[in-house]
Order: sequence, then C-alpha cells, then structure tokens
Amino acid sequence: MEKRRRSSGRVTLADVAKAAGVSPITASRALRRDRGVAEALVAKVQAAADALGYVPDPAARALASSRSTHVAVLVPLLTNRLFVDLLEAVQSVLLPAGYQSLIGVTHYDAHEEELLLRSYMAHRPAGLIVTGFDRSEAGSRLVASSRLPCVHVMETSAQPDVFCVGFSQEDAGHAVTRHLVERGRRRIAFVGAQLDARVMQRLEGYRRCLRDAGRHDAALEWLDPRRSSIALGAEMFEALLARHPDVDAIFFCNDDLGQGGLLAALRLGIPVPERIAVTGFNDLEGSDQMLPPLTTVRTPRAQIGAQAATMLLGLMRGEADVPHNVDVGYELVVRGSS
Repeated sequence: MEKRRRSSGRVTLADVAKAAGVSPITASRALRRDRGVAEALVAKVQAAADALGYVPDPAARALASSRSTHVAVLVPLLTNRLFVDLLEAVQSVLLPAGYQSLIGVTHYDAHEEELLLRSYMAHRPAGLIVTGFDRSEAGSRLVASSRLPCVHVMETSAQPDVFCVGFSQEDAGHAVTRHLVERGRRRIAFVGAQLDARVMQRLEGYRRCLRDAGRHDAALEWLDPRRSSIALGAEMFEALLARHPDVDAIFFCNDDLGQGGLLAALRLGIPVPERIAVTGFNDLEGSDQMLPPLTTVRTPRAQIGAQAATMLLGLMRGEADVPHNVDVGYELVVRGSS
C-alpha cells in the first residue's frame, strides 16, 4: 500500500500512526516515551517508525505541541576530559528519553555564553544544563527570563529555587591541602591556571586550610589566566622553584598542570615526593601512569552528568519530587607523588 507523504516525500507521523493502528496523538506520545504509554505500545509504534524510516521533525513537533525535544547543554571546554565525560553521561540519559543535546562550548567566556544562550533560546529548548553559577548579569537574566527548567552542574547551592548537581570545590581544595599538611609539608604552594570560578573556590579551600594551620603565605599562590595544560604546568613548576626554592609541596589546580610539574621534576632530577610533593585535581587520564603516580581528587563527572540529566527530565515532566541540590561528593586519591 502506498504511504502518505508530505509534498517533500518525507514519511509523516500520520504514516507511522496508520501503520501501527493508532491515532497520531498516541503515536506521538509513544515515540516520546511518555510515562503513561504502555511499553508494548511504545515498541509497536517504534517498530512501525523503523520500518517506514520515519525521522521526527523537531521544529514541527515543537510548533504542534509547544514542546521541544532539544536540551541546551553549555560547558566550558571539550579539550578537557572532565567535560567530555559529563556530556557523554548526559546524552546516555537524555537520548533514550527522546531528547537531543544542543552542545555549546563557552571557553570560559561570559560574552560567548550569552551569545550561545540567545542562539539556543531561538530553538525553544525544553530545558538547560549549564556549568556552575558564574556568568554575566545578562546571561543570568537570560536563564531566569526563559522560565525553562535549568540544572547547574559541578557546583552546589543552598538556594531553594536552584537545581544543581555537584560538590563543594572549596571543601575538596581544603582536603588536598590538609593531606599535604598532615604529611608534614610546611611550604605549600598553590598553582592555578584558567582561573575560572571553580579554580578560585579550590584556592579558597587551600587558603582556609593553611590559615588554620598558621602556614599561609600569599607569595606561594601562583596564578596564571592562560589555559591549563601540561606544558604550562612544567613552566610554572620551574618558575615557582626558581623563585621559592624552599617550597616542599605544590597543589596544582588541575591534573594536566600536575602532570607537567611531574615531568619537569623528572627532567630536572628533583625527587618526588622526597624533595617536593605534588598533587593535582580531577583525576584525569594518565595521572595514575605518571612517575610517580599523581595524587589527586577524583571528581565524579559521569555521575554528575547522569544525575543532572535525570533531574532535568523530572523538571521537564513536571514531577513534584525533584531534589534541588544533589551533592555527589569527591574522593581524595593518594598516590606516590605525595
């Protein structure tokens, strides 16, 4: 039997509904996997769609139902494995639920984030996932005025009207520093790059710990706005020790910097951890293979991504029991470098 098609020749939802023996509305709900549709019916409609080669038209669906199937996800970088892991986890939850991700990369630039938000709002997304809370006033207004369900990742907040999944960056920074203090280190430096809000929160944890221990020295805070990298870590390691040869421990704000520091120490013949202890943050790929392996903080970015996507699904579905603030914690991973 000949299939009904639009003038473009494209298979329509009506074609799928007719093949499955259901109404177009029921076919639409089944393909969206709405909670009220039986699994058997979902399977029947999906089989008809697959047989016909049906591809939904997101724009038409949004106009017809005032409901988009897109979710805008904004992250700072894709060159950092941290955010790649988070995005993969987000998609693993959203895609089976019938949602596609509009991925935007802000490059830690507030103006670029504003442009992305404006662009994605034009697509009428069903929800937003954004990184942290540090954005421009205009960006914050865009998020608030959109009235879209929004989940913040990588940080937590006690505000009752905010939905977020993350952990305390400041507490994690304190834990790393406390580990070095407990190992008897007295001249502990903090090396930070990129200087985004979460790096500065780790720095505040470092400061709080050393002030409590009576060992804080502002001269040992080495901050560089350049992008975090292995090469920069090696450069900053050498510069720091040239200026402060009595430093006996370094807390690098990210693992790639720490890896660069370890490579510089190896090249210069500086024994780690005997002469100087080195720690990182985020437990990135390769840190456990360094010589010696890098002590770091393991951040559960895949768990954060999955839970954020699950939270957003609940908000988009209008569920009443969606938690506001999920703290997934962190893990100090002690290895041979400290």
